[in-house]
Amino acid sequence: MSYQPIVPFSGFAGWSFLNRTMEKQQAAFSASSEIQRNEDYFREKIGSIKTAEELVGDRRLLSVALGAFGLDDDIDNKFFIRKVLDEGSLDGDALANKLSDKRYFALTQAFGFGDYTTPRTVLSNFPDEILGQYETRQFEIAVGNSDNDMRLALALQRDLPALAAKTNTETTKWYSIIGSSTMSTVFQTALGLPRSVGSLDVDAQVKMYAAKADQLFGSSDPAQFSDGEKLEKLTRDFLLRSQLSTSGSISSGEAALTLLQNASSGSLSLLL
Repeated sequence: MSYQPIVPFSGFAGWSFLNRTMEKQQAAFSASSEIQRNEDYFREKIGSIKTAEELVGDRRLLSVALGAFGLDDDIDNKFFIRKVLDEGSLDGDALANKLSDKRYFALTQAFGFGDYTTPRTVLSNFPDEILGQYETRQFEIAVGNSDNDMRLALALQRDLPALAAKTNTETTKWYSIIGSSTMSTVFQTALGLPRSVGSLDVDAQVKMYAAKADQLFGSSDPAQFSDGEKLEKLTRDFLLRSQLSTSGSISSGEAALTLLQNASSGSLSLLL
């Protein structure tokens, strides 16, 4: 049985508690029997796996492999996953390069079945590489079982700084944010954008995201979120807006007090 992370409060209060206890909670989760059994099996077997067919044929190995990239729900899509893995990442026409969800590209690139004569599964550090990602992703899922906003906030800390640090253009970074189900949800909420924005042409979406980011954070460039303070403000705005939109989760008086306290301290970029 896995350790269930404790998130006693919703909103920013819950996020603050989770951050204070993160190290201990992650350690307890990683040490739980279910996680350890899966990791022991992966370490024992993965070095002998030389093809995508062999990987998808072992459901337990596949569950860890997919879980490391947040693709747990694809466990029964064996034909599709095998095709992604077999075609690799180096060929521009490979399936992973055509999919907007770049988790598949990361998956096939990590395993290397379609890219190299000898896959990366035989490398001595490969189990540690995959299992580190697996623990992180599974912890996020476990947190999400208590509070999905916390899961989204954790995913944001993992994905956004890496994206922000890339040398891609501002527009390309917005494409990546909009194409990510987790980051787009966080940004839509934090920036106060309507859910209907997702139905617009992607270039129109980019303009809306960029304009709102410039208004609230002082820049339209996602690169600004490589700054820890900007990332913290974005996370706080997301959690507060989400909490305010959830009926009964916070009273109007509590909401007003929270907003006034944060605004007066200069720590809140939220504009209602």
